[in-house]
Amino acid sequence: MIHPTAIVNPAARLAADVAVGPWTLIGPGVEVGAGTVIGPHVVITRDTRIGENNRIFQFATLGEDCQDKKYAGELTHLVIGDHNVIREGCTLHRGTVQDRGVTEVGNHNLFMNYVHIAHDCRVGDHTILANNATLGGHVQVDNWCILGGYTAVHQFGQIGAHAFCGAGSLVLKDVPAYVTVNGNPAKPHGINTEGLKRRGFDPETINALRRAYRILYRQGLTLEDSLRALEELAVSHPAVIDLIRSLRASTRGVVR
Repeated sequence: MIHPTAIVNPAARLAADVAVGPWTLIGPGVEVGAGTVIGPHVVITRDTRIGENNRIFQFATLGEDCQDKKYAGELTHLVIGDHNVIREGCTLHRGTVQDRGVTEVGNHNLFMNYVHIAHDCRVGDHTILANNATLGGHVQVDNWCILGGYTAVHQFGQIGAHAFCGAGSLVLKDVPAYVTVNGNPAKPHGINTEGLKRRGFDPETINALRRAYRILYRQGLTLEDSLRALEELAVSHPAVIDLIRSLRASTRGVVR
């Protein structure tokens, strides 16, 4: 399953059925789980753990030293889960000791061409990052998020669950769960209604989230006053809890 022109370091550990294409380089400390297919001209530099049934396309670079100028060669890691698709030219870098020392990607994600995931990022499950989307260092992207092509997220930014960033968005502040943003800088444009419908959210829950959005963005309330009102709404509509959590977790302030 390993092409004769591929170079696999003896210190790498690959499951028996892993496929490796021509001219691919796999370095020391790399682990690859069963069913994963690695295409041609892929570079997996070092200290990277890749789970099962992933598909990695040509010219992707995984586990490379990060671009943080503080990085001085310390032992850090990249961890990728299962059932991810990493398309052509994507770059996923290892973490730094100034954070937790690891960049993490969950399961069932799609990273389209030339996506960049910088050091110490955490990406959840079922996300889609379209062509040329870029995450600065220490960014967190929660489950079921979609980032349109050429979206750029500032360092330490947070994107809440089920959020949607339109193509070309410059995200300088945190995006709350369920919210759609677009623009440079990114501004809120309602709830990600279409995405919620596709994921099986019932009409009552979607309407409750619309009410939550109006509380947060349309009533002129302070953030703390908004949170109190959202907590009351969450008593009868538990989906609002994820919105509250994302607001309370914000460190950069939320898009307004």
